[in-house]
Amino acid sequence: MITAFVLLTVAPDRVNDVADELATFPGVAEVHSVAGRWDLVAVLRVRDNDELADLVTRHVRAIRGIEGSETLIGFKVTSRHDLDRMFSIGMEDK
Repeated sequence: MITAFVLLTVAPDRVNDVADELATFPGVAEVHSVAGRWDLVAVLRVRDNDELADLVTRHVRAIRGIEGSETLIGFKVTSRHDLDRMFSIGMEDK
């Protein structure tokens, strides 16, 4: 499984529409509107590099209103959230 983060600048009047359209694509796990240099961050989870390339170049970049993008590919995830969940199995009712 490959995880990638696509940072997007979007025309101001298209942010919500772009987010909604992104969320319809298989492989797009989440879309966040954010403050700062970027307008949206899309979290992509795909099987391989070919699927990632297809999703980014054929689908994401074709959305009207996207003015710029940068794609970051994740190598390794370290998450306190996942550790807490793993060690709390069976503790939900207590």
